[in-house]
Amino acid sequence: MTMAAARLRSATAVAAAARVVGCGEGTRRMLGTAAAAEVAEAGGARWEPMGAREYYDYRRAIYGDITHKAILVDAAGTLLAPTEPMAQVYRTLGEKYGVKYSEEEILMRYRQAYAQPWGRSRLRYVDDGRPFWQHIVSSSTGCSDLQYFEELYCYYTTEKAWQLIDPDAKYVFEALRRAGVRTAVVSNFDTRLRPLLQALKCDHWFDAVAVSAEVAAEKPNPTIFLKACELLGVKPEEAVHIGDDRRNDLWGARDAGCDAWLWGSDVHSFKEVAERIGVKVGMGNSM
Repeated sequence: MTMAAARLRSATAVAAAARVVGCGEGTRRMLGTAAAAEVAEAGGARWEPMGAREYYDYRRAIYGDITHKAILVDAAGTLLAPTEPMAQVYRTLGEKYGVKYSEEEILMRYRQAYAQPWGRSRLRYVDDGRPFWQHIVSSSTGCSDLQYFEELYCYYTTEKAWQLIDPDAKYVFEALRRAGVRTAVVSNFDTRLRPLLQALKCDHWFDAVAVSAEVAAEKPNPTIFLKACELLGVKPEEAVHIGDDRRNDLWGARDAGCDAWLWGSDVHSFKEVAERIGVKVGMGNSM
């Protein structure tokens, strides 16, 4: 897809997002997209996300009966999860470097630091993301020791630090590939993601990986979703994105023209995802 086409699609999404749906006096209800939120905030409107059924009906009105030819998957929080709580790891590895904060305080400081705008560049994750993560680690723990940071940074590159959330994911993605469904990971991540997927032996499940550090766009920016669709050779409306973050994943994907399901709410397993697009999955020895 050309940049002109991408800009046109994004502009169309914003215009569609501004469309008001009546649902009671004094209430404005818009499409559940990041663009809709921005439009509402700019105009001072009260904004409530459109429900799943309303959004499905809206998509049918535009595209007709949709056939999902591709599945896009978020990484951290959907496909992968840390094996141990982040604050526990930060504190345990930091004790020998003089970190004194409790896990509760580390978590609080981490959330505060992560929520603040990153002023050094337009993106948080540029290349390997080291400057950003150095800031997060020092803000969270009060420790700026580079050796501590490198030990922590390298730890999160290994399979010890991460685990697959859905134990049946292997069988599901194998079934999807057999059925001809294209798959991609779409993630706000630095360049460690590809070697991490290899270490976890799940990289071959996917036909493409769209990483924000490589695409130079972070969710909810629709550019990263459009890039994933381009890599898979599908139209955005033929793809459904699965992620755990309402703004980044659900609204961002919708702004790109993709369908989107919220992990843990709309779907709870990859088998459920496959079955919703009409792919039957056998598990283990039952295949």
